[in-house]
Amino acid sequence: MEILFLGTCACDYSPLLQTTYKDVFDKNARRSSCALINGRYLIDCGYHCLEELRIAKIDLAQITDIFVTHFHSDHYNVECISQIAKASERTLRVWVRAGANIIAISNVEWKLMGKGIEYTVDENVKVTGLLANHNESVFPQHILLDVDGKKIFYALDGAWFLHETYYALKNANLDFLVLDCTCGDYEGDYRIGEHNSIPMIRLMLPSLKKWGAITEKTQVYASHLAPSLHKSHEETVEILQKDGVYVAYDGLSLQL
Repeated sequence: MEILFLGTCACDYSPLLQTTYKDVFDKNARRSSCALINGRYLIDCGYHCLEELRIAKIDLAQITDIFVTHFHSDHYNVECISQIAKASERTLRVWVRAGANIIAISNVEWKLMGKGIEYTVDENVKVTGLLANHNESVFPQHILLDVDGKKIFYALDGAWFLHETYYALKNANLDFLVLDCTCGDYEGDYRIGEHNSIPMIRLMLPSLKKWGAITEKTQVYASHLAPSLHKSHEETVEILQKDGVYVAYDGLSLQL
């Protein structure tokens, strides 16, 4: 199974994306958060999504499903979804939290996800939406995927885990965990009300291990980083490796 990080930024973009890095990925000039599973399943589709797919040379027609974590514009963009749907040879399924305000888009089937309910996407793919600690008006959810028996929890834009989400992860033995890391290795940032910092991640990991959500074999990645709130990518890698956490970057491809 392949996980391709297409974008790993919080809403804090370098102007160099329009010039120096217009046609390439860069570890410090990050684009809006987005990931692609097995070339077919897209998690989030924000305003840089089409650029990211173009740079990664992904054929839009091969994307069958989009899982939306919430309705902020850096994670959900109608024009990007429309272009992917237009290129698709089949109806594009877009999965969102139930209750969200949706609009008609040609060749799109909206799939409304009740919290904590597991849905079958394809024969070997299942998805569950778990509540996220983020602005409730944008219908946030974390995405739990079971792909070919591998469990992936994509938890961006949300601070800590809410009580019922924490309990839903008990003994999950996740293979792959992607954590929000908007803020850097410091304290006192007001954003921690709905985003993680590096000190928060340090506190979370031992509890998640004790709870059985993750094990020593779980690959843990930090993503959704705001460059202005972090040191360089290389320095952040050095900081987080002491905690057993990897740092995602745009264009990173991993095999599980």
